[in-house]
Amino acid sequence: MRKRLKADRRTAVAALDPRMSALLLLRPPAALTALVPTGATIGLYAAGADEAPTQGYAKWFHEAGHRLALPWFAARDAAMTFREWTSPYADDCLKAGPWSVAQPAEDAPEAVPDVVFVPLVGFSPDGGRLGQGGGHYDRWLAAHPAAVAIGLAWDCQMVEQLPLEPHDRALTAVVTPTRLYGPFAGANA
Repeated sequence: MRKRLKADRRTAVAALDPRMSALLLLRPPAALTALVPTGATIGLYAAGADEAPTQGYAKWFHEAGHRLALPWFAARDAAMTFREWTSPYADDCLKAGPWSVAQPAEDAPEAVPDVVFVPLVGFSPDGGRLGQGGGHYDRWLAAHPAAVAIGLAWDCQMVEQLPLEPHDRALTAVVTPTRLYGPFAGANA
């Protein structure tokens, strides 16, 4: 399922007009910002080529006065933590991490997001999430149960059902370019 969803995502993103894709996910919908407490630290991810972009949300939350954080890995076998991302306008504060993904420098202050936007390969309309398969976000969310977890996705990533396991935590909401799913009953909000 993961392989098929990644292929579908790649095809859908390749078909997007670059002028249109530049306008997507620039600002969170009001119903979503209502889930974000004043002064909350916002965890985002450095989006890969086919992932839903986070740059617009990063700029919006930064300008609204929120502290930003990105995942940080000391090594491939290390647990994921978050470190402060001082500015979404300056790329020089980010370095390539062990997964070749941009992350804050080693000396950036650690942070624990109150709200974390999570990448995904697939999601269900009730807040289920299928990740990349490494379990990094699953473990982080299990260790931080109070964090509000919100998925960012393309519409093509929605599937009716996912093969979820007991450790999988439902998302509070999922945002696509055309819709906000949730907030879901029973999810942290």
